Amino acid sequence: MHILVTNDDGVQAPGLLALVQEMRKLGEVTVLAPDRNWSASGHVKTMDRPMRVKEVRLADGSSALASDGAPSDCVALALLGVVTKKVDLVISGINPNANIGHDVTYSGTVTAAMEAVIDGVKGIAVSLHSPANHGELDYGPAARVAGKVAARVLAEGLPAGVFLSVNVPYLGDEQFKGFQMTRQGLRVYRDALDARTDPRGRPYYWIGGELPTGVDEAGTDFGALEAGYISITPLQLDLTAYETLEKLKTWKWDL
Repeated sequence: MHILVTNDDGVQAPGLLALVQEMRKLGEVTVLAPDRNWSASGHVKTMDRPMRVKEVRLADGSSALASDGAPSDCVALALLGVVTKKVDLVISGINPNANIGHDVTYSGTVTAAMEAVIDGVKGIAVSLHSPANHGELDYGPAARVAGKVAARVLAEGLPAGVFLSVNVPYLGDEQFKGFQMTRQGLRVYRDALDARTDPRGRPYYWIGGELPTGVDEAGTDFGALEAGYISITPLQLDLTAYETLEKLKTWKWDL
C-alpha cells in the first residue's frame, strides 16, 4: 500500500511525524505537507500563483516534501502528479486539537482528506482532543488509533464520496473505552472581534474570543470524546439538504 500523509500544522509538526511512523507499518509512505501552519484554512485551491515543492528532512531524518500551498493544495499536487506512484490512502494529521461539529468546514486537516475523496482516493483525518492550554503532547496513542483505522479502511474500503473524521481523546492506550461511530455534534463558538488601530491610525482586526466548547450529546463526536471514546464520523461530499430540496419543489417559482 502507498499512503500519502499530510497535515495543516506544517511538515515539521510532531503530530505528523507520529502519524508517519505509524503508517510505515502499513506500507510505503510519502509525505507532502505545508511548509508552515495552515490551521483553520478550510478548503483552499490556490490558482492565482504558482506553488513550489521542496524536499525536507523530518526530525527522524527521513525525507519529506513541503509545499507553500494549503493542505488541500498539497493533496491535489500529490495526486495530480508531483507524486508519481499511485496513492491508495491519504491520511491527514495528527491535529493537536479536535475537529468536531462545524470545525470540519474550517479545518485544513479535514479538508485535506476531503480533497483526496474529490480525486477518488480514500481519505482519513485524525485529530487529538487535547486539554486547553496544553504544552508538549504525546501523540503516540492517537497515532496507534490512526493505524488501526487506516488498516480497516484499506481492508474494507469506503463508499465513493465518503471520508472519515477521527477524533481521539487525550488518554493512554489502556484508558480508551472503545470506538464510537458518531454524527457531527454542535460546536459552541465564542468568537469576538478585537478592533485595533495601527501606528498610522488605520484600523485592523483580530478574530478572538474564548476557546470553543461543544454540546455533550450522546451519539455525537463531542459526546463520544467527553465519555472517553474514539469518535469516527463518516463525512460526505454531497452537502445537499434533501428534505429541504423536496420542500422547495412545492413552492411556486414563477418568473
